Amino acid sequence: MSESAESNDSLVFSMGEFQASFPQDRLYAKNHMWAMPTDAGRFRFGLSAYAVRLLQDVYFLDWIVDAGATIAASENIGSIESKKAESDLYSPLAGRLTAINPEALDDPSAINAEPYGAGWLIEIETDDASRLLDPEAYLKHLDSAWEVAQRTIKGQANQ
Repeated sequence: MSESAESNDSLVFSMGEFQASFPQDRLYAKNHMWAMPTDAGRFRFGLSAYAVRLLQDVYFLDWIVDAGATIAASENIGSIESKKAESDLYSPLAGRLTAINPEALDDPSAINAEPYGAGWLIEIETDDASRLLDPEAYLKHLDSAWEVAQRTIKGQANQ
């Protein structure tokens, strides 16, 4: 079972021996992306510390959509590769993709080093952010996600 604790301006989720910190000034998506409002109806997204920890050492990022595209919630928008996994990336919200971080595309190691800063991924303009979770709700979501992740890591996903 995980524990959460408040530390300064962030919340902490325990992943075994590792602790993932989550800034409280953001919202979160169930696909483990953080969301920071940048303008009215526009959000910047990146991977949460939880996702970065599970992936470990991101080294490749690719997008199959371009800035300006209209995207649906949960639409496949790209892929990410790391030491541990190759995964598709899905849009956390429906809207218009307004920006892709060119620095993260050129050097995905920024995702590992600064997941809440220079490692941001995309910006989306939307008129419906209701799918986003506040930090406390995201921590509750992580409790169940962590149980599934541990079973998967241990090869017990179907038990």
